[in-house]
Amino acid sequence: MEILKNFQVRGASGFVRRTSFDGRIVDFWAPSQPTPYLIVTHDGQNIFDKSTATRGRTWELAGTATKVAAEFGVTPPVIIAVFHSSKPEDPYGRGKDLAPQDVFKDGVLPVLNHAGIWPTPTPSFELSQLRGNQYLAHISEVIVPEISRHVGHIVSPEHTAMLGASMGGLAALNGVARYPDLYRTALAFSPHWTTGREPLVKGVMESLPQAGEHKLWMSRGTKSLDANYGPFQDLANGYAVSLGYTYGRDLATPVFERTTHNERSWGSYVNQALRFWLTTSS
Repeated sequence: MEILKNFQVRGASGFVRRTSFDGRIVDFWAPSQPTPYLIVTHDGQNIFDKSTATRGRTWELAGTATKVAAEFGVTPPVIIAVFHSSKPEDPYGRGKDLAPQDVFKDGVLPVLNHAGIWPTPTPSFELSQLRGNQYLAHISEVIVPEISRHVGHIVSPEHTAMLGASMGGLAALNGVARYPDLYRTALAFSPHWTTGREPLVKGVMESLPQAGEHKLWMSRGTKSLDANYGPFQDLANGYAVSLGYTYGRDLATPVFERTTHNERSWGSYVNQALRFWLTTSS
């Protein structure tokens, strides 16, 4: 881990550290006091820093987490924000990182050229180039342990969540499926089911652990891309219930009217997801 710079964000004490893990940029923030809580986020460029955010707007996650933690009388979580790897020489890097690799390789056909996922024209790569498994392994087996050691955090799976939006929402669910002993909560905002439709829903949801030790948040808005998610999210909700997840205990699937597919919308209700996580994991 190479530390590249430190910077401050509104609403949170201390500094965000920007680091490089073999070229993968990762920002992280930790409270001044020890905490059992940890959130690992996808699309980390949108979490803390407006200068790297896709639309110039961040989730303001550190400040919101600090406020919500104070409501519960607990120490705020460590937040690890992992950047995707799209760049000029690999413009489809984000999709390659975040797509649930095994599900697509099992025969789910991606709906390409879909806004917000793959840049146009049609990607010129094969599904064999998807690297979601490697991406999640690097996060879970290298990045989380090394940052935890650096800040003196002791990982407590029952207090550890993975968070993401759109393709990152799929990756958060896939992270819990692949590493159920590390991440006990998936906070999935606007999971981008339309990139694989019903077969994608089936593949992702059937890979999740049975209810008992885990919690699922799957939210959506009603505008832009989110306007197309309804039937697929309803199907995902049904799968969750069939796995034993129960509303009011370890399952939440809220619909936020008049919200859309961007960081401003997700950031406006991330406090509710954090309350769900803290209420059911304390």
